[in-house]
Amino acid sequence: MEPEKIQIEIFRKVGVLTMNNPPANALSPEFRQEFMAKLIEVSKDDAIWTLIITGAGEKFFAAGADIPGLLKLDRTTGLKRVQKAREFYSGVARFEKPVIAAINGICMGGGLELALACDIRIAAEHARLGLPEVNLGLMPGAGGTQRLPRAIGPGWANYLLLTGEAIPAKKALEIGLVQEVVALDALREAALKLADKINSKGPLAVRAAKRASSQGLQQSLEKGLDIENEAFAELCVTQDKNEGITAFLEKRKPQFQGK
Repeated sequence: MEPEKIQIEIFRKVGVLTMNNPPANALSPEFRQEFMAKLIEVSKDDAIWTLIITGAGEKFFAAGADIPGLLKLDRTTGLKRVQKAREFYSGVARFEKPVIAAINGICMGGGLELALACDIRIAAEHARLGLPEVNLGLMPGAGGTQRLPRAIGPGWANYLLLTGEAIPAKKALEIGLVQEVVALDALREAALKLADKINSKGPLAVRAAKRASSQGLQQSLEKGLDIENEAFAELCVTQDKNEGITAFLEKRKPQFQGK
């Protein structure tokens, strides 16, 4: 029996999803299907409050598409391909629990589009990130042209999109593409430490803040403020809200239950 290409480990309240699809963690349709099945498992597991996505080994986070297969595309099949890919990346982006990308190596094309669909990105020092599609006479088709400008602004986004250049992790940190850069052997622990920090907060509040932020980005400021107001109001009737405020007043650590 062929081993699973995606493994899930649980540490405390953190799920670690590791991609292991040699040689480069190419995000094929079959691989994406297995990935989404795992994501559904995590969404239903109340023991997991935050998810980390990473790659096996030290060379590849994910390197995007199967390039030889692109030769066969015409307009119809090309459109169908990116629409299916869009479903996958949008599914990651809409995942209700916080998602951290722990970028352990090369993060190119669809791999970077996957990282952009995550909420926070941490990279190993040797990692390289880019959207090289223009080098092939193509362009990103699974969210890169939309999520990258929203993440880092149009200037640097256009630089990466139009040159197809891959940049080192240090430069990615400078332009805000990643939020932290660490040594490879410290990457997992750094991601777990960040997840623990998130998990020490009220999980319903964290998910509501994520939802309001991501949905608000797609709307006008006034509509985004409406989304924020509604999310705040919903939290006011939760047990976690009462516990958090009571714990603050009693000068103790809150015991959030996600209720």
